[in-house]
Parts: sequence; C-alpha cells; structure tokens
Amino acid sequence: MSLWDDFNDAPSMPWEEPGEAAINHGALATFLDVAFGYCDGLIPVRGFVDQGQGINSRPHNIWLPADRHAAESLGTYATWAAREGTAVYVLPGTVAEHGQARAEHVLQMQAVLVDLDTGDVEAKLDHLIQHIGSPTLLVESGGRTAEGAAKLHVWWRLTEPAGGQDLARLCALRGEIADKVGGDPHFRSAHQPIRVPGTIYRKGGAERIVAIRHHDSRREVDLAEFADAVAAMPFLPGQERDPAAAKTDRPSLDAVLTTPVRDGGQDGWTRFQGASAAIGHFIRQVHEGRLTPDQGWEAICGYNAACLRPTWPLERLKAEADALWALHVERNGPALIRAGDAPPAPVPAHTLGALLDDTSPMPDDLIGPRLLTPGGMLVLGGAPKVGKSDFLISLLVHAAAGAPFLRFTAPRPLRVFYLQAEIQYHYLRERLQQLRLDPGIVARARDTLVVTPKLRMLLDDQGVPLVAAAIRAAFPNAPPDIICIDPIRNLFDGGPAGEGENDNSAMMFFLQGRVEALRDQVAPEAGIILAHHTKKLSKQQVKDDPFLALSGASALRSFYTSGMILFRPDEEQTGRELHVELRNGPGLEPMLVDKRGGAWVELDRTGERLVRKDIGRKLDAERTRRHDVILHLIAEEAEAGRLCTANAFASKFENSRGLGGKDTISDRITVLATKGYIKFRRDARDLGQPYTRSKKGYLVVKDMVVATDEEVVDAETGEITQATLPVLPSHFLCPRSEALLEVENPEVWVLHDPEEGGE
Repeated sequence: MSLWDDFNDAPSMPWEEPGEAAINHGALATFLDVAFGYCDGLIPVRGFVDQGQGINSRPHNIWLPADRHAAESLGTYATWAAREGTAVYVLPGTVAEHGQARAEHVLQMQAVLVDLDTGDVEAKLDHLIQHIGSPTLLVESGGRTAEGAAKLHVWWRLTEPAGGQDLARLCALRGEIADKVGGDPHFRSAHQPIRVPGTIYRKGGAERIVAIRHHDSRREVDLAEFADAVAAMPFLPGQERDPAAAKTDRPSLDAVLTTPVRDGGQDGWTRFQGASAAIGHFIRQVHEGRLTPDQGWEAICGYNAACLRPTWPLERLKAEADALWALHVERNGPALIRAGDAPPAPVPAHTLGALLDDTSPMPDDLIGPRLLTPGGMLVLGGAPKVGKSDFLISLLVHAAAGAPFLRFTAPRPLRVFYLQAEIQYHYLRERLQQLRLDPGIVARARDTLVVTPKLRMLLDDQGVPLVAAAIRAAFPNAPPDIICIDPIRNLFDGGPAGEGENDNSAMMFFLQGRVEALRDQVAPEAGIILAHHTKKLSKQQVKDDPFLALSGASALRSFYTSGMILFRPDEEQTGRELHVELRNGPGLEPMLVDKRGGAWVELDRTGERLVRKDIGRKLDAERTRRHDVILHLIAEEAEAGRLCTANAFASKFENSRGLGGKDTISDRITVLATKGYIKFRRDARDLGQPYTRSKKGYLVVKDMVVATDEEVVDAETGEITQATLPVLPSHFLCPRSEALLEVENPEVWVLHDPEEGGE
C-alpha cells in the first residue's frame, strides 16, 4: 500500500462522518469474490468523475492483483476516490500486465452480467429469472431510469474462469442477453467497465451508494448449460428485432466520430459502417461549403488514423471517398466549394535602421545554444549503425523533459512529436526501456514526447494531412514545439517528377512542399529535426569536411539552420565524434561522445593523441602484451619450484617470447613494480629457495604459489601432485620515491595504477 500513501492523507469529508454515505467495504469484498474470486492476474480499476459535479479531472487508473489483499486495496482506493468526487469502475476481467485494458488484453472472466438501465427494469429482471434462473449478485447501480426505477446490474458467477474461446463465448452471451431483454449492448465487448458496489454514485448531482440488493453465494452456473438456457430464452415482448436490421444498426454520428471500431464487428458496428458514416459526414460539409476539399480529406484521414483498428489503406480510403462524393453530387447537385484560405500576407521587409533600432529580447532557443531555434531546422546525419537514432531519442527525451543533454539545453519541457519510420513497435519500446535516464527526466517526458512506431508511408499529398491529423490528436490543447522525422529516406517524396533525394529540385520540393507544409499546418513556429544518412566516404574525408558526408542533394545543406554529424573515427573504438554546424550562432567545438551504462556522455579529449594515432595504439598494445607475458612467466616459474630475481629473470628470458633484450625486460619489470603488479620477497628460505644477495629479492606476483619437494595425495581420486605454498611479498617499490619499503599486510595486494583504480 506504500504506493497509495497519497490516498490516505486527505482530511475527512462529509460522507465519512457518522450518518452520511460511506464506502461499504463489505459490499466491495462480496463483489470481488463474485467477479474475480477464481481469477488470476491484475484487475484494471478505473476512476472517472461523474458528470454534473462541475469537476474536470483526468481518469485515474490502477491495476490490483486478484488476490486476498484485493478487497483492502480496492477499499483504500475507493475511499480516496470518494474524497475526490471520482466514481470507481472495474473492467470485469483480469489482464497480465500494468497498463493493459483493451479487449484483447483480457485473459479471464468468471461472471456473466447484464446492465438493465432503461424501460421497465423489474419486468426485465423477472423475465431473466424465469428463463435462465436467479442471479448470484444483484446490484443497484445508483442511476434511475426515466420512469424513476433503480437501474440494475445482474451477475451470474461461473463455476470456473473463462479464457480463450470460452471468453469470446461469454462476451457473446452478454450481448445476446442484452438484445433479448433490452439491456446495455456495450457489454458485448470485453473491455467495457462497470461500477463497483459499495462505492458512491454522484451523476447529475445525486449522491447514492452503489448497493447490493441480493447476493446468493451458492449460486454458480456452468458456461455451456447457461449458454443453452440463454439460447432458449425468448425475447422480452417488445424487444424482438429483425436480425437483418439488427446487423445494420449504427450508433449516433458523435459516437461514430469519437469511438474506435475494430475489425470483425467487435464493437457493435463494422469498420466499413463507421468509415462510411464518417466519410459521408465530411463529404456533406465539403458539399455545403463548410470545409474546403483539402480540409475534408484531412478530416477523413484523421478519422481513419484515430478510430479504425487497424486503419484502412489510403488507397481504399480515397476510393471510398470518391465513390461517396460522386453519389452525393448525383443526388444533391453541384457542390458549393468553399474558397481557399485567405491569400498570404505581403512579403515582409525592414529597413536597416529598423533592424538596428530593434533591441527587443531574442526568442528563446528550443534547444540551445542555437542548435534548434523557433521555426528552424536541424539535420542530424550519421552512417547506419553509428547510433544516430539512439542519440536522437536521448536528445528528444531530454528536450521533452526540459533537461540538459550533453552541452545542449531546453528552456522548458517541450512538446515533441517523433515521426519515425525505422523501428517497429516492440523494438522501439525495448530501446526506450533500456535508456538509463534519471527517473525525474523520464517522469517529466512521459506525456510530452509522442513517438510513432515504424510507418510505411510517404510524406506526399495523402501522407501530410494524415500526419497533421495525428499530431493534432497527440497535442489537442497546444501545438508541438518540435516535429522530428527519422529518417528522410523512408518518407521522401520528390514531387510529381518522382525524382530521388539526390536531385536538388526534388530535395527542395520535399523540404518546402512537404516538411515545411506539414509544420505550417500544425505549428508554424515549431522546430524541425530531420535524421539523415551519410555517404560512404573515407574516415579522412569525413574529418576534413564532415557535412559534405550528408547523403543526397547538396540543397539540403543550404536549407537547414543547423547540422550535426555523428561518426565513429575508429571502428575499433566505441567513441563517436559529434560535429555541429550553426547558421544562427557561433560554431561549437567538436565533441567526443560515447554511450556508457545506457546513457550518452561527453568524453574528455585532453588525453587524446593528436598525431600518429595508429602507431601509438599499436605500441600501447605491444607494451600491454609484454606486461602480461612477464607476469605469466614469473608465476609459471614459481609453479615449477623456481623463484627468480629481476636480473636472473631478464637474463633467462632475453630475446624470448618477444620480450626483447635484457635491459628492455628489466625496464618493464621496473614499470610493473612501480604500478604494483610486481612485489618482492627478500628471504624465501622458508619456501625452500636459496638465499639471495639481490637488494630487492625474488619477484612476486598476485596469487603466486611455489612448488615444494613434498607430494599430496587426493583422498578421493588417489591422484599424486606436488604440494605448493603461497608466496607472499615482504617489500614493494614506492611509486613516488622508488624506494624499497616493507609491505604492511602481505595478504592485501595493493595496486598503484591509476587506470585500474589504484592509488
């Protein structure tokens, strides 16, 4: 319950005082047992503000495990909801994960229900009891019919949860019962929520407890037998309908334009019925002159994107619209085509004096310093697999949160629409979930960054209005600050001539006629970010002039206001160079960036080689190899029963194993001793080694052992091996004075190499 502490800290409200309406926790427990007692998974709980209270609030959703703690948890939530004026609903089935609540997410249901909310409710209830038996639970929902009768929820608990095909059968039963007695037909869908008994109803200013009228804990029904009884139940007199007419019933126009409809007629009407009604509505508006043809087509595309699941192909949408338009004109005569928008304002022009005298503050950068300005365009280029999209996602998340990213800053949380056409939905969510970002940044960006999964479309005459409608749906209250398109290649439309991105005219048509046209429709002051590929050039060519590497026509570079190139100068290293070109500000020094621990960071370039990098890297690798060989040989000699002084070791392995001459080996030993990889043992006679006059003594490496003359017999296998003794150091070489000092604790091996975290 720690997640809900904020539900418990509000002061007492009137309905919590003695004598006033209060949450009925017993009714909550009874309801949960009837609706979820046999189910596994999570219960989706919905909090909606009842109409008529003058309260505007977003729905508040939680998911409760269907276990023995469910009643207590739901009671705590219901108490909080009562204080906030919020009604409590549940989806009467369980799902697998938090955030799931659509019909296809429902895994189990264990009760059949019907909502009796119109007409003679008691007569409908009597008809149900007579033909399919008394219910397990009867709930007065708090509402009243036009005749003043209490609206009822009628529940029959099954003997076991229904899943898979049985779940579809259960939902079909709910629809059939509603058809036969005049109940709410929406419960044909598995995701339709219902009020929770024991909570408070406040619609229209009335305040009532959602009360249990009747509960029979022993009443359970078998799904197959219950289905037979429902099939045999006759229609309530007055409810009979022509089956053909029933199939063609459609909801109101408002419902059509705002309610998603899925294939297969899962929602009471088909996608064809919904699309035909919506297209017909917008065609009438165009015909009457209330919309221009372009606005009408944009509205039709918006309905397709927002309500059809899955969407219709644009070709089919266009064919259906053209056919309905022709039919409408034939029946109603020529259209009153509305004139287009007002002509554009005159071309602005300012005198030198006016520009010099204007000292008003500069507009805030969308992403500073001057990386993306209001109405500007940023192009991010990079070779495939360089991390361009990953880098871009991190930049957009920080911009949406108003947080700094590398050297770049946003003045506030920005509204960002990310139109991407490369990464499919599941891999997109996986990549976003793998970002290692500050939880506060993620929390601030949750609702301000909107991302599309991989799209298969072009930004053409049909694609631009479709995307514009999607942007408006994503940000209905305020226009976006940034529109990002990733990548150009997958959405490119070169115009009527059909030229590709290598043609300057086609590129200018795309930038002006498509990208800027999209921005002008939804947010003229928004910044645009375009992701683009680079040509296959040599590393040196990219270093000499990074922005010449942008793929396609050179018109792109002359058009944008800022550019970024991300490339890997060395394929054997993970670091990338980031070059920035600004038209509206001073240039930025190139940055060396890399992804460390799931987050992008800027690396310090002060220790980077400036000349002969390749040969320097090879020499570094050779030194590392020699160090590893020396340490291995010292340990190997000890395991054979031989400890060596530095001089003896250098003499023995001179010009062996690629270690070089005696002096070279001695120098390497000194380096390793200074860094703490080698220490010394002045007296090893207790280990069976001869006395040495060497000033430093024998060489010792970490975890070294020396073989003795004794033998050890394995008690289990009988194997005979030489006994060994650990060799611990007595002295070490001071890394600052190079003096030989005594080891304080031989059991603790201390390194002095800064690269390995040493002192």
